[in-house]
Amino acid sequence: MNELLDELEDMIREERLTELRRAFDDLNVGDIVDFLERLGVKDRAVAFRLLSKGVAVEAFDLLDQALQSEIVEGLKDAEVAHYFESLDPDDRVRLMDEMPASVARRMLRHLDPRERSLTNIVLGYPNGTIGRQMSPEFVAIPEHFSVAQALEKVSKAGDDAETLYTLPVVDHGRLLKGVVSLRDLVSSPGEALVVDLMREADSVDADHDAEDAARMCADRKHLAVPVTDSEHRVVGIFTVDDALDILERAESEDAARHGGAEPLNRPYLSTPVLQIMRSRVVWLLVLALGAALTVQVLDVFEGTIESMVVLSLFVPLLIGTGGNTGNQAATTVVRALALGDVGTRDVFKVLWREVRVGMTLGATIGVLGFLVAGLFYGWDIGTVIGLTLFSICTLAASAGGLMPLLGKKLGADPAVFANPFISTFVDATGLIVYFMIARTVLGI
Repeated sequence: MNELLDELEDMIREERLTELRRAFDDLNVGDIVDFLERLGVKDRAVAFRLLSKGVAVEAFDLLDQALQSEIVEGLKDAEVAHYFESLDPDDRVRLMDEMPASVARRMLRHLDPRERSLTNIVLGYPNGTIGRQMSPEFVAIPEHFSVAQALEKVSKAGDDAETLYTLPVVDHGRLLKGVVSLRDLVSSPGEALVVDLMREADSVDADHDAEDAARMCADRKHLAVPVTDSEHRVVGIFTVDDALDILERAESEDAARHGGAEPLNRPYLSTPVLQIMRSRVVWLLVLALGAALTVQVLDVFEGTIESMVVLSLFVPLLIGTGGNTGNQAATTVVRALALGDVGTRDVFKVLWREVRVGMTLGATIGVLGFLVAGLFYGWDIGTVIGLTLFSICTLAASAGGLMPLLGKKLGADPAVFANPFISTFVDATGLIVYFMIARTVLGI
């Protein structure tokens, strides 16, 4: 597949556009999207114009919002309106969030009244809430309907609905009473009542955090979850595919921040070099400041190092061990927070657990460090290294477990409090512990 994509890139680079148009006819939409994501802004606009109308609509729907926004800016208003209207309201809103406000307003004006109304429903909810991610296009079944009436309603309204597999059941005031699956309707007698077939519904409030709602949807294996307002009236439907998209974006953000960078929020090969640089430079500056703090610690203990130069040989070992231990703990706790396994209320449970893990790791690595350093540099140096490894592992694991919980409590992304800050903290405090132990054991 990579060879084919490289060949397509050669076609567009060499302006063999007729040949490229014919090649598109033999590709499925997924392969075309993969190809478009590898191109620069100008080449992507050219390639997109070569697609047939139907394929272009499908491909546009599958692209990331950042790439959709770039295509919108490169097309004429008449062309844009067609692709914009083909999107579902929730996808349309996510695209509008990527576009300049003036362009978004112009696109909204081009929509027909019904689509504009549906889009405005989603736009009415704050960013980060499930209301901003739901689809307002759903089929609600009145509880007093028979199965035959329900199926008739589904057949009439089904073309516009986001999903038909899970159907909210409502009363006369549109209050959510339960859900019924299309499978249950199809397999039941026509005279059976929906109220007898429905089951209790898991639902989410429209103002609820989108990532938490997505996690609930995925964990409970729901194909769709009704979204309700403050009075428990159904206002939308949230599907598992949207839940997986939200979780994928969240995990991409966590992975980037664990590595000391900001998420790109778009395919790597289509991201401008300057944007990649900006996503990394802030954390590099933070780490540089942290390294400066470490240098200050070394300066304070310069006399200790001069009196026992061999101590400087172990600094990289101790810093690396402490940083890795802290990062392991932080990554584990951040993941547990994301999965809902722990919360800020569990701070003491997490601390006690990580203290024990750190002590166990420290004892294991400390004994090894004591033996190796003792054999080569003397048992007094071995004692310093062994005790320091034990202390640093305990300190690092405790800090690594606590910092994500602190970030969560402060309303920040727990991943931000992970690797960059933990490395800085553990490096500085670990060296202080090292030289204090050395002074005590060696009497210097």
